[in-house]
Amino acid sequence: MDIFSRESLVELTDIRSDHTVSIFLPTHRVGPDSRPFASEDVVRWKSSVRHAADRLRTAGMPGRDIDALLASARALLEDSVFWQYQADGLAAFAAPGLLRTFLVPLHFDELVVVAPRFHVKPLLPLLVGDSRFYVLALSQNEVRLIEATRESAREVDLATAPSSLREALRFDDPERQLQYHTAAPHLGGRPAAVFHGHGVGTDDQKDNVLRFCQQVDRGLTPMLRAGAAPLVLAAVESIAAIYRRANTYQHLLDTMVPGNPEGFSARDLRARAWPLVEPVMHAGRDAAVARYHAAAGTGKATASLVEALRAVADGRVSVLFVPVGVQRWGAFDDTTRNVILHESPQTGDEDMLNALAIRTVLSRGTVYAVAPTEMPNGGEVAALLRY
Repeated sequence: MDIFSRESLVELTDIRSDHTVSIFLPTHRVGPDSRPFASEDVVRWKSSVRHAADRLRTAGMPGRDIDALLASARALLEDSVFWQYQADGLAAFAAPGLLRTFLVPLHFDELVVVAPRFHVKPLLPLLVGDSRFYVLALSQNEVRLIEATRESAREVDLATAPSSLREALRFDDPERQLQYHTAAPHLGGRPAAVFHGHGVGTDDQKDNVLRFCQQVDRGLTPMLRAGAAPLVLAAVESIAAIYRRANTYQHLLDTMVPGNPEGFSARDLRARAWPLVEPVMHAGRDAAVARYHAAAGTGKATASLVEALRAVADGRVSVLFVPVGVQRWGAFDDTTRNVILHESPQTGDEDMLNALAIRTVLSRGTVYAVAPTEMPNGGEVAALLRY
């Protein structure tokens, strides 16, 4: 599974072509009755790929080139495993020789965009930290990472982190390991090491747990790097205190879900973590809205798309609000600063709101991609300027 990160954004925005295809779909999570839902998702995907082909054809792309560009997207129709393991939303990006897919905890409206640059705006809430959060369920016997939103939760594959203290210390001197016995197989067929005989009390035991926590922290780094999503720790207090010593992720919350998390489902952990996360997730955006209103009319804020595009070209946009599901087609010339806008897409056009959002993120600004009804000024752009 690809987790959308700032690095993902940079990789996607570095790709420019005469034609790229961006597809967004609402999908269904896996469950005991998931097969009908998976079939529904496949039907939606097939329809979206067909719409993409139609738009490429209208843009003048030869049929053989359309077939080559969409070959990998069409091949997904036969990948039953892929469709059985979806999230709330699917984002896919196709260009010549490339198909990237992201399974994300966001509910999308169906959307197909054909443009010279990938349309990433619907994914930007994942980079701000006001949409997604994580729960790290940590015990000596089990390590789980839960990716969650207010409504949903799912476990993330932790291939880069140890699954237990036993696994973390398997190459250590056996004399330094805690005592354990192998219990019944854990979910997925992996034996669970159940530690006993001592708490986390002696210095040797604390050292073992610290090394374990350091390995977990290193394993999380590739997944959480450069993100802003809050991380909530679910653990007994003795392990939590040691993990905080090992932690390098700057968005780990001071508050936590106390107690042994073993036996709690992903949804249980999400429900316990949400009251801790909600104030944090809303605080940043609420403060940005207040700052925008205070700066309106001072020259430090703008509601003009043209002005915002010119400002972001100079790295002047610090905070940007753009509406999801709205496109403003046109082109921007970096040399002349001229902006051309069209009511409907013309050859070579891209969504200027998408381009504005990308440039803001790449210049270390913050982007809030929100519903049109949540725009601070009710318009198509709200930007705070650095100067």
